[in-house]
Amino acid sequence: MAGDIVVCAAYAHELPRYGLKAGLSNYAAAYCTGLLCARRMLQKFGMDKEYEGNSEVTGEDYNVEQGEGRAPFKALLDVGLVRTTTGNRVFGALKGACDGGMEIPHSDKRFPGYMNDGKGGSASLDAEVHRKYIFGGHVGEYMEMLEEEEPEKYQSHFAKFLAEGVDASGLEDMYKAVHAAIRADPSPKLTEKKPPAEKRSWKMKKLTYEERKANLVKRLEAFNKGDEE
Repeated sequence: MAGDIVVCAAYAHELPRYGLKAGLSNYAAAYCTGLLCARRMLQKFGMDKEYEGNSEVTGEDYNVEQGEGRAPFKALLDVGLVRTTTGNRVFGALKGACDGGMEIPHSDKRFPGYMNDGKGGSASLDAEVHRKYIFGGHVGEYMEMLEEEEPEKYQSHFAKFLAEGVDASGLEDMYKAVHAAIRADPSPKLTEKKPPAEKRSWKMKKLTYEERKANLVKRLEAFNKGDEE
């Protein structure tokens, strides 16, 4: 019985390579990771030129359309044990993958900005709100609030952003640059793993007959010496 086979993978810890040095666990970073996975997958199968996806991020829902050649690469979202609440980061990754050119059946009901006025009322996705989350606008608002009300916490909480010279006003430009860098080169970067300096083994060394005999003699001598005392 065969198990799962990983065809393509992308991780948030790869994003510093594309210019995102901090904030690798928010909605905007999840979008970048999904975009990276989609572009990498399509590049692997030679479909990245035909299916470029949605390069103008407006926050609106996007579904890839059939091209002239092969059908779009279709995938299904498996959320596992993740809580599928509205605005969850897993839907940021979904949105990034869809904008990257993959076909993933979905609804816009779980994107940030989706509003339901109640039973019998109208329900729709506010694209501006969704776009704000994709470009880290919600993070920027929190940065501005902390900077004004708790400057010390602001300095410590966003130390990595500030070290890179990024403040609330520069978040959108930073994420736009990250998106462009991902599209320019989504290929994985292989790292060289150095062999360990010493070969470690957790198996007990097998003793020879003479070594076992010598150990037995030592234990008997120690036992007899204890009895004499």
